[in-house]
Amino acid sequence: MTATELVQAYYTAFNAGDMTAFLDLLADDVVHDINQGERQVGKATFAAFMDKMNRCYRERLSDIVVMQNADGDRAAAEFVVHGEYLADDEGLPPANGQTYVLPAGAFFEIRNGKVARISNYYNLNDWVAQVG
Repeated sequence: MTATELVQAYYTAFNAGDMTAFLDLLADDVVHDINQGERQVGKATFAAFMDKMNRCYRERLSDIVVMQNADGDRAAAEFVVHGEYLADDEGLPPANGQTYVLPAGAFFEIRNGKVARISNYYNLNDWVAQVG
């Protein structure tokens, strides 16, 4: 599987809500750089993050464009997040079902056919303005 195919499979599993398939695409020691947040390491930690995300948000990604480098060990994606804010997330405005549309991007490192690092980026101020 190429880096592009791996990242496309990652987002296909995300959009399907198939967390088993989604997590199976990650290296056991995956590094996750959270937008304007901390760096987390490990598949179990990533799974816990996704549990919280799926409790607080319902999201679907569209207009996904994936690019990879010539070596196939790096990839980038640009997409649009269509979401609903379902439950309060710590340090953020109260949730009451607000919807949002947010451009976003991510960078990936690929190792042995798995996602070894993902760094997500979006404009938090834009999101807060939409749900605030």
